[in-house]
Amino acid sequence: MDFSGQVALVTGGTAGLGRGIAETFLTAGAQVVVCGRKTPDTLPSAGGREATFVACDVRDAESVDKLVAAVVAQHGRLDVLVNNAGGAPFTEAATASPRFSEKIIALNLTSALHCSVAANRVMQAQASGGNIVNIASVSGQRPSPGTAAYGAAKAGLLNLTRSLAVEWAPRVRVNAVTAGMIRTEQAHLHYGDEAGIARVSATVPMQRLALPVDIANACLYLASPLASYVSGADLLVHGGGERPAFLDAATANHSASKGS
Repeated sequence: MDFSGQVALVTGGTAGLGRGIAETFLTAGAQVVVCGRKTPDTLPSAGGREATFVACDVRDAESVDKLVAAVVAQHGRLDVLVNNAGGAPFTEAATASPRFSEKIIALNLTSALHCSVAANRVMQAQASGGNIVNIASVSGQRPSPGTAAYGAAKAGLLNLTRSLAVEWAPRVRVNAVTAGMIRTEQAHLHYGDEAGIARVSATVPMQRLALPVDIANACLYLASPLASYVSGADLLVHGGGERPAFLDAATANHSASKGS
């Protein structure tokens, strides 16, 4: 998949999953712009090329408009937007402050709407249109205890994906990648030490956590001509999901139950 001559914007693309997505698009030949609230020590790079950085708080619509304007001023176009910025620390809903929950929803849902609207204005005016990929989460499709506001926001992101895909077709395609558990440089904050990561990995059918490149390759596909008839879709990239807890708790003979 050759993205030479195309421009991709990856929100939250300075670290973790976003950095992996940015590096994958660089490898595919795209000019890549990443954004964040703070200037990073290093920028994503691949193939002898480096992403450029624009400071932006994606929760603020005015800041987002300036971000997209800066991308167009620098590169003359915008072909791909990956709404990756997001995340949430573990906080039980009963003790989370209203302000905390509002910020989590703004970061994981409202920001994607702001960025998509700004990008769509540019893409609709281009003969080649454009592609928007939203990074969703399995937390938006199953209970998300400890990150309830995050899970609710990611569920909303999937509906937003489907709605915008209808509104903005045929020139702009909008899709989502529902990511499973990912091993980034901050994986220890969620899963613990290597032993903890190994135990969590054992709950996934593929017996490992995703790497950033696994999610990035899905983004690359959805933004490519190979997916030219794919819009409003939710691509699950979760290693087969999670093994149902009852399988380990049940005392019945598994082989017998499979045959019944």
